[in-house]
Amino acid sequence: MDPFNKSYFYLIELQYLGFRYHGWLKQPDVKTIQGMVIKTLRYVLGDISFKTLGSSRTDAMVSVNSTTFELFTKQEIDTDWLLKIFNKNLPQDIRAVSINETDEKFNIIQAAKQKEYLYLFSYGTKNHPFSAPFITCLQEELDVEIMKNGAILFEGRHDFRQYCYKPSELSTTDRKIEYSKIIPNDMYTANFFPKNSYAFRVMGEGFMHHQIRLMMGALIMLGKKEIELEDVELSLSGGKVFEQYVAPASGLILNSVTFD
Repeated sequence: MDPFNKSYFYLIELQYLGFRYHGWLKQPDVKTIQGMVIKTLRYVLGDISFKTLGSSRTDAMVSVNSTTFELFTKQEIDTDWLLKIFNKNLPQDIRAVSINETDEKFNIIQAAKQKEYLYLFSYGTKNHPFSAPFITCLQEELDVEIMKNGAILFEGRHDFRQYCYKPSELSTTDRKIEYSKIIPNDMYTANFFPKNSYAFRVMGEGFMHHQIRLMMGALIMLGKKEIELEDVELSLSGGKVFEQYVAPASGLILNSVTFD
């Protein structure tokens, strides 16, 4: 590397509430997380040129407890200073957790990583409006026990073509899920949350467009007795077994991204 044209590499861990954003990826004419991050960095870094690259994309209204993006600069930056000034200028619904220097050998896209998603939901009585950014409220009655049995069926390696939004013929839909389960939600709480809420908790190496929301949609259909456990089993063989239902975005949280 040319010592007079050296690049610097930083990994920034980020949290955000996605309720008022159109996802991660910068887009014209709409407010996005990457767009706000770039705008803030441009202000705090001044004349220092930089680029950013995210490890994960999220859809509109999806929130993130922990994700990472890479910052590339042509000038060395004090990470303690940057963390403080970056957070001071970011909006209240975006927070930088840590900033660490890395090097050109690390590739944030190709690096092996596990992603854990949570989908928070409740059912029955309508929730307090303050909980709307975090929990999807399903006002119908649900059989949560059969939903728990359905969630377990997603574990392992399957053909998830049924759970990819508008896949092409060339889409690679064979994916492995490390674990998939529905548990009582005791991770995210507030005094305005419903007394009982649940978390659909899923971990895997990579997920396709709307995959978690389509999986959750199938579990909702299962809980409403619109499909059976056998339908979920059949759907994991690559064929379309039932009409897709995409669960609302506001209950979905990217809980963590872990690099090997």
